[in-house]
Amino acid sequence: MYNFNEIIDRANTNAMKLEGYKSYIFGADDSFELPFKDNEFIHMWVADMEWAIAPEIIEAIKERADKKILGYTANIDNTLFNAVSNWCKNRYDWDINREEFVTSDGVVTAIERIIEYAVPEDKKVLFNTPAYGQFALASERVGREYITSKLIHNNDGTYDIDFEDLDEKMGRDDVELFILCSPHNPTGRIWTKEELEKLAKLIKKHNIWVISDEIHCDIRRADAPKHVPFAKILKDYDKMTTCMATSKTFNLAGLQQSAIFIRNKEVRDIWNYKYMNLLNPLSNAGTIAAYTKGEAWLDEMTAYLDDNFKFMEEFIEKNLNKTVVTKSDTTYLGWVDFRNYFEDDEDVELFFAKIAGVLIEADKSFVEHAKGMVRLNLACPRSYLKEGLERMADALNNKHNEKFTDKR
Repeated sequence: MYNFNEIIDRANTNAMKLEGYKSYIFGADDSFELPFKDNEFIHMWVADMEWAIAPEIIEAIKERADKKILGYTANIDNTLFNAVSNWCKNRYDWDINREEFVTSDGVVTAIERIIEYAVPEDKKVLFNTPAYGQFALASERVGREYITSKLIHNNDGTYDIDFEDLDEKMGRDDVELFILCSPHNPTGRIWTKEELEKLAKLIKKHNIWVISDEIHCDIRRADAPKHVPFAKILKDYDKMTTCMATSKTFNLAGLQQSAIFIRNKEVRDIWNYKYMNLLNPLSNAGTIAAYTKGEAWLDEMTAYLDDNFKFMEEFIEKNLNKTVVTKSDTTYLGWVDFRNYFEDDEDVELFFAKIAGVLIEADKSFVEHAKGMVRLNLACPRSYLKEGLERMADALNNKHNEKFTDKR
């Protein structure tokens, strides 16, 4: 029904993925030069799909625009809440509370606000690494320090939580809040109910705040365990916030609307006092349509994505056999260990950009404990994925061929 093989021209749309990579990946301005033109790169970096969004969502946005007035819009009636509530109930058997529900212009923005409101200036934030880089930046932007707990990296590429380390660090007097990434980005790990229950015991034991970033929860491999909302485990725990959005699930990051559930009344009151919870009317229409009409698109997209993961795994096994691919439960982001191809001081992102013409995010983008690791965005037509992987393999397999490297 939906065409995930279509190559879409995103030129001249101010797409950050296509036009903002120099500052984001390399910390450079437009004077920064690479051997490829902008339109020659394969973009496998930021979590932004190369697929057309569901036509049902586009139609809903058009219908709202046809009402001709786009004035101040707020979350006044229950239309949005009902859409989110039914989604959470049907997929996760999770009953959300209307009183706890607020909206945000992004999950990262929400994380920043909760850290600012809940964490005193002399206290710290804790999260696992490797980590989504914005956890560190969100803490820094509101003037809070962070510490990390390294996930256990097994020989087969899988990851586990180091509960002993978390117990010690949650027990520190200067740690106030823990950010849980569930499912985990970048490793693609879905935490089991048993793991979450063990984690919940630690959080209660140390009475610390928790933010559960569940933005990737809706995309799951066919054979993976089901996602369990952490709020279902911490049923009556007051210092609990959950962050969700349609942005990753339905490729709606540009709409800038997220669903945030703040259990603590004091923090929620600060939130509502500082922010009017106004909504972009077009974003709101798109979000409601995603949750009420987007499931068929999501099911087809997930099946196509599963095949993309299989394609990547088979290609890498055949052509880049010195790598280790982490088994993915969720997300559309492959996590691949390329350490056997690089020296410790090599810039992995710059190598693939200069030699292969492929833009990726690697080690330093994931805070700590990610040296030589690469995150690959597989949410793209298979032909696009194939070209990207072929370029990467060509660059690595000819890495010490001077003629090859000099021609770039």
